[in-house]
Amino acid sequence: MSHVTHLEAAIDGTRLPARTVQTVHAGRPLLVRYDMAAVGRSLARDDLARREPTLWRYRELLPVEDDRNVVTLGEGMSPLLDCPRLAAALGIHRLLVKDESQLPTGSFKSRGMAVAVSMAKELGVERVAVPTAGNAGGALAAYAARAGLACFVFMPDDTPVVNQREAALFGARAFLVDGLIGDCGAIVREGRERLGWFDMSTLREPYRIEGKKTMGLELAEQLGWRLPDVILYPTGGGTGLIGMAKAFDELEALGWLESPRRPRFFACQSSGCSRRAKRLGLNDGEEASATISPERGSSATTAPTSSPSARSARCCTSRSRVKVRLSPGTAAAPRLSSSSRPRLSTTTTRSPWRPRRRSS
Repeated sequence: MSHVTHLEAAIDGTRLPARTVQTVHAGRPLLVRYDMAAVGRSLARDDLARREPTLWRYRELLPVEDDRNVVTLGEGMSPLLDCPRLAAALGIHRLLVKDESQLPTGSFKSRGMAVAVSMAKELGVERVAVPTAGNAGGALAAYAARAGLACFVFMPDDTPVVNQREAALFGARAFLVDGLIGDCGAIVREGRERLGWFDMSTLREPYRIEGKKTMGLELAEQLGWRLPDVILYPTGGGTGLIGMAKAFDELEALGWLESPRRPRFFACQSSGCSRRAKRLGLNDGEEASATISPERGSSATTAPTSSPSARSARCCTSRSRVKVRLSPGTAAAPRLSSSSRPRLSTTTTRSPWRPRRRSS
């Protein structure tokens, strides 16, 4: 049984009904809200010790109503690894690494997709789609396959080959796009009405945040309900940061935390994938401060960056008049086409599992 009461817009607090298919409000994320008093009555902190070590041990704080709709690949609690030599080398007292690579699809993307796909199944969604340049596509493909949902994945053509093949091998309709991740996102948004898929993009549906928040719930439990001083989080869109902050709010509301002190969050981005950092005008190695608040969104949920690369992606998408349509002779595989043959072209929409023929 779920204790969800409603969905709440992060930007202005607007309430939307739960148990309905929702995306965003005013372009910003929706947050799942719970009857915390009911959660507290139905679950005691000590009860968790008697449950299986998976993210579903926190099911009273997760949105799935019917356990038959839970889509799982055995996503267990990831370990906290003490790294004393690395801590000494960095001159800090203690350093713990939460090893998310042990999750079913090899990264923390398993968490968000496990809950989001479970809710898609519960709400009657039959098709899901996502733009990706990394692990999200493979994670969605895996959980969609487990749930029996059709899955469509759109990737820039410079996406690492392992990620291309992962999505395809899990059975997704996987396509390469001659463009940026923003172009892939535009294709997914254009196809929602005509092709009937649900957009699983980062922060464009409410439930990936709920899966990611289990990182925060696990951290608190593994550390004896005391939170760390600092959390350094490898960040793309920032869903995990928002999720962990939300988890800590809910644990405080339940009275489970041993200390009111909250950790400082550091969003860490590689120089090759640093959209959020660039928006703050940062160069490699630089640092800036921002507030993480699930009540009204966070720095990770701000408007799209105005960096030159992002402006180019938006303009190219606008100029190309990209169309997504069903290919002749198939009921599922989409094809991209453009009469002006700009950045997005049919020549790069081959499925990654289909090898090119070598010339003799």
